[in-house]
Amino acid sequence: MAISRALIASLLISVLVFYLVQADEMMNSYGTGRSLLQKIDCGAACTARCRLSSRPNLCKRACGTCCARCNCVPPGTSGNEDVCPCYANMTTHGGRRKCP
Repeated sequence: MAISRALIASLLISVLVFYLVQADEMMNSYGTGRSLLQKIDCGAACTARCRLSSRPNLCKRACGTCCARCNCVPPGTSGNEDVCPCYANMTTHGGRRKCP
């Protein structure tokens, strides 16, 4: 009975270690650019998006937050929200659009 418990415990530990190793490999491959989703350069995208804003620092900060969450910034200086629905649907606590 004690041997079967030890066998089951060692089997569970080995499965746990296997999953942890797999998760670590997935995280490492994400950082090296082997991921299916390519991260965009939010700084450059938001600079282009906010270049005509009357409050560029505020615009870039809000755009940067939205870009980090959605990994997308619509082209142009305004509009084009249909290109990036996540970016367009984010709102503040007051119900106003968050992303410029």
